[in-house]
Amino acid sequence: MDPSSTALPATIIEQAASRLGCSPTDKKLALYLDEEDELKHLRECFYIPKVKDLPPTDLTLVNGEESCIYFVGNSLGLQPKKVKTYLDEELDKWARTGVHGHFNGQRPWALADECLVDLMAELVGAQRQEVALMNGLTVNLHLLMYAVESQLRFHGLDVEKSMLMLRPREGEETLRIEDILAVIEEEGDSIAVVLFSGVQYYTGQLFDIPRITKAGQKKGCFVGFDLAHAVGNIELHLHDWGVDFACWCTYKYLNSGAGGLAAAYIHEKHSQSIQPALIGWWGHEFKTRFLMENKLQLSKGINGFRLSNPPILLVCSLQAGLEVFGQTTMKTLRRKSILLTGYLEYLINHHYSEDKANPEKPFVKIITPPQIEERGCQLTLTFSLPIKSVFEELEKRGVACDMREPNALRVAPAPLYNSFQDVHRFIEILGSAITSSKQTANNTALSGSY
Repeated sequence: MDPSSTALPATIIEQAASRLGCSPTDKKLALYLDEEDELKHLRECFYIPKVKDLPPTDLTLVNGEESCIYFVGNSLGLQPKKVKTYLDEELDKWARTGVHGHFNGQRPWALADECLVDLMAELVGAQRQEVALMNGLTVNLHLLMYAVESQLRFHGLDVEKSMLMLRPREGEETLRIEDILAVIEEEGDSIAVVLFSGVQYYTGQLFDIPRITKAGQKKGCFVGFDLAHAVGNIELHLHDWGVDFACWCTYKYLNSGAGGLAAAYIHEKHSQSIQPALIGWWGHEFKTRFLMENKLQLSKGINGFRLSNPPILLVCSLQAGLEVFGQTTMKTLRRKSILLTGYLEYLINHHYSEDKANPEKPFVKIITPPQIEERGCQLTLTFSLPIKSVFEELEKRGVACDMREPNALRVAPAPLYNSFQDVHRFIEILGSAITSSKQTANNTALSGSY
């Protein structure tokens, strides 16, 4: 496998299998792809839960000592092994030095978030002064005045009249870029803010951030993005794309732990003109912040939006996660991710596509776009069988993924810690789960016929 190859995943998979003299579905290929993976060492930076420790597991069906298949990093990333070390360091410093920890040690509490800004800015393609680590995702959306529905109500506006919601065309699952751009072109003169997700949480669709940004700004709109499912998943170039503002959480692909410290971005072109509506003391210039003169000297740009001093324990866990990213680049991660998710897609289509000649055969449909430029690592699956039954059978067998109403299973192989063998095992287990689900459905139908 040539790591610089621009070939489609299916082509790489088939060519590699041909060289090995095996089928693309053979486990031998998964072993080979893992051996060739230049990022395989990063898996060792994380704790991978054992099957026996996952609450829904049925140990009569699986070996409890195996590592689970963790395909739910799109909801909560795994724990980096350095987290406990960093937490212990700060707890020890607190115990030994008390208040003096604010300005002393390797991680001074009053400046702890700023120690990580360079790592975060690199991940999202921003300049240091354009990024701040603060609060939670929704808090940051509110501070930037664009947590849409509640902000509209707060200002006495009618949500139905004041918010344009885009929906896929009839019979389709995802939005077309031409439809997004058409609405901006037609309605843009009356639109104040264009707010999109970078990657849509349900379908896994990756939106064309630079094109949407350019189209919105051409109409005089501010353009922002919720990057919760995009950061650490795809390459981002917020500064170069000219995105006006963005927010994101860090507990998904950045692996900072549940409720982890979030981040926000405002382009430097707005550093003088945009100021927060709600101000906290941490938005005050650092050089005079502690003089308590009751005279506001607001920091420029996104730093003026900060409210409170950084929570040091959350900073510790985020540091551990960001440092793993610091061992590689998003370009390299994205290259692996495209092949890893492409391998998953290939095997699903091979084993579980709809068979018109055999309508009794259960099948799986992928609703995430097939184009690699329109998705991150997540694939969203629907089933011809009841989704809840399939999900429960997967959980019994040590697979961590998640179900979203009304009918979707989200699986997200994360390139930092997931392997090609994880994908191959998942496909095998999926077959067992589908078989059990079909038997359950047949038994239910049989009992219901009396």
